[in-house]
Amino acid sequence: MELSNIEPQIIWKNFSKLNAVPRPSKKEEKVIAFIKEFGENLGLATSVDEVGNVIIKKPATEGMENRKSIVLQSHLDMVCQKNNDVNFDFETEGIKMEVDGDWVKAKGTTLGADNGLGVATIMSILESSDIPHPALEALFTIDEETGMTGALGLKPGQLTGDILLNLDTEEDDEIDIGCAGGVDVTITQNYTIEPPKGQIVRIEVKGLQGGHSGMDIHKGFGNSNIILGRLLYNGLENQNIELISIDGGGLRNAIPREAVAVISVRNAQEFIENATVLKKEILEEFTSVEPGIQISIESSTASEKAVSETDSRKIILTLKSLHNGVYRMSPDVANLVEASNNVARVELKSGELKILNLTRSSVESSKYSVAEQLKSVAELAGMNVEFSGSYPGWKPKPGSEIVQLMEKIYTEKFSEKPHVVACHAGLECGIIGANYPDMEMVSFGPTIRGAHSPDEKANIPSAQKFWSFLKDILANIPQK
Repeated sequence: MELSNIEPQIIWKNFSKLNAVPRPSKKEEKVIAFIKEFGENLGLATSVDEVGNVIIKKPATEGMENRKSIVLQSHLDMVCQKNNDVNFDFETEGIKMEVDGDWVKAKGTTLGADNGLGVATIMSILESSDIPHPALEALFTIDEETGMTGALGLKPGQLTGDILLNLDTEEDDEIDIGCAGGVDVTITQNYTIEPPKGQIVRIEVKGLQGGHSGMDIHKGFGNSNIILGRLLYNGLENQNIELISIDGGGLRNAIPREAVAVISVRNAQEFIENATVLKKEILEEFTSVEPGIQISIESSTASEKAVSETDSRKIILTLKSLHNGVYRMSPDVANLVEASNNVARVELKSGELKILNLTRSSVESSKYSVAEQLKSVAELAGMNVEFSGSYPGWKPKPGSEIVQLMEKIYTEKFSEKPHVVACHAGLECGIIGANYPDMEMVSFGPTIRGAHSPDEKANIPSAQKFWSFLKDILANIPQK
């Protein structure tokens, strides 16, 4: 089936057009121009603010002028992840999509449904001529995935809406009313390098599921950097390990799927034999959640220089000590992760070490408690630590008028109650709400699986359900 034949056709048409435009985080020039031209071609008031957010305004349809005004909001950028065997350039190529039963997927890359389906839905509302709605402001933010700089740069007074509908949630039976905040923790150090003294071994971990470092952090998925750290630590007692290189993971908001280390050891055969015992134990551990996990440990060659045994030991002990995964469950909201950390990227090249973490929490104090723990471990090892990109969480308001309206409509339409939840992902609502404290906010969206990984897929029946739900919400917005 072609995407153009899927209902609702208007959404999949706009999603296809959007996915033809490259839109990596922090490199959104092309998609900003695309959305700006889209609004202008519709004859709607269109503007781009100082940081690159696009705002398009559409008057209320006849008879809806006295209703509360709505901000429809989604982010333009997408997470760019691909399988190692896929040749693809996210900066120049459009996403290659295919239909697989009830799902839309990409061919070996992230799909961009997060948050492209939200963007396409807003585009569809803007170009419609037969959908009743109040006065609308469409807010397309930039750089949500790697810093939320679009939301952070949005100034007070740019929006006048009474209610913000964020279309960036990935379960179609959920109404989201709160989210976690986050902070980037970056660990760095430069080391003197010298020719390696021992025999060379290459360790590779691959085939993990990956996934969203907030929404999936509690699922027990493997983290390739942590598994690699365990294998390196296992050899410290009996081997003189010198680290030559490490290349593990990628983006902060994606659970890392692959990691490779090249090391020098006193006795390669002995190291491989001991590591193989641990390898079997790790494979057994992850049998149920990571059926595709692969670990290879083999003799190799290397021409690069290595970090000294003393400094290598510090790096390995640090990697083994950094907290990864759930730090604390919420005592107030059932089944909600309060605080977590993702050891997202470990890179050692020519003596330059960089470890990227994303720490999340719905409670500001526990967010910094986790970040400070990471800092303490790294500083004990003589490394440098920087906090950056901090953004606040979004405090739930379960009794707000828009939440009650959406609960009522959902229950009547689908004969079941929605789940009113807070999530462990980072949504822009908390940041926007800091400058617009009187604006009611809620987040919802169609079902998406595997966000932030090449396994990302969007459910077709869910998109139909979401589209119908959104249209009913807009038609029933209360009066001012």
